[in-house]
Amino acid sequence: MNERSAFSLAGIPVVLVLVVAIPATIAAAVFGVDANPSAPLSTIVPAALVMAVLLFATAGFFQVQPNQGQVLQLFGRYAGTVRDEGLRWTNPFYSKRAVSLRVRNFESGRLKVNDADGNPIEIAAVVVWQVVDTAEAVFCVDDYENFVQIQSESALRQMAQSYPYDAHEGDAPSLRSHGDEVNAHLRREIHQRLGKAGVDVVEARISHLAYAQEIAQAMLQRQQAGAIVAARGRIVEGAVSMVEMALAELGKRGVVDLDNERRAAMVSNLLVVLCGERGTQPVVNTGTLYTG
Repeated sequence: MNERSAFSLAGIPVVLVLVVAIPATIAAAVFGVDANPSAPLSTIVPAALVMAVLLFATAGFFQVQPNQGQVLQLFGRYAGTVRDEGLRWTNPFYSKRAVSLRVRNFESGRLKVNDADGNPIEIAAVVVWQVVDTAEAVFCVDDYENFVQIQSESALRQMAQSYPYDAHEGDAPSLRSHGDEVNAHLRREIHQRLGKAGVDVVEARISHLAYAQEIAQAMLQRQQAGAIVAARGRIVEGAVSMVEMALAELGKRGVVDLDNERRAAMVSNLLVVLCGERGTQPVVNTGTLYTG
């Protein structure tokens, strides 16, 4: 079932017609009775019927607010949707239901799921959505707002199981490092589920991401260890470059002529100084490296 336009007229002209017609009907009935007092019913009954029809016609008025659609039904059958703003008039027998077309959002609860590596994590998302087809939203699902919430949480669970929390090797996509890719995947998953409800997903993004409490401390230690290893690697790489540069400059300028044993001792001392966590204490060597 798809949305289609329903019959309606601008309300102000219809109001003007009724404002003129109702007093005119009353006046005609009064003058008719005065003109024919012997048979008043012949004038009153038709006037009463016309008055009843005019009063019943007032039930056809309804208002359409900006970014709103009025879904019209005739004895249970879908008659169409009116999106024209302002006061409108339609068949008085139509029943009306307002459906908001405004952009709305909600934040899911914190879900506890397993990522692609099997680690328990807590995740939540913010979903921005709006109704684009009022007929599908009203007639294809029972409660489209509840449907959006449940299907969004289902899609969030499915997406979270497709990625690890953190990529420990290489540049593989992960929940923590590839936010744009993960959010795009989440939006596709939700949009696919909500298409039958006449709802378009404007945006979906993760609002909360953390390891579950039972493994949070262990994973924190793992992250800290990884950071320490990475930092140590940078320090050692820089220290080796500095030692290499120092030896090259000493040899280039002829400051000292070092054999292999003295070169090894100098390299060892420099690496200790550059890679050590604490400040070093200088030791003055007044002897020789060689035993006589």
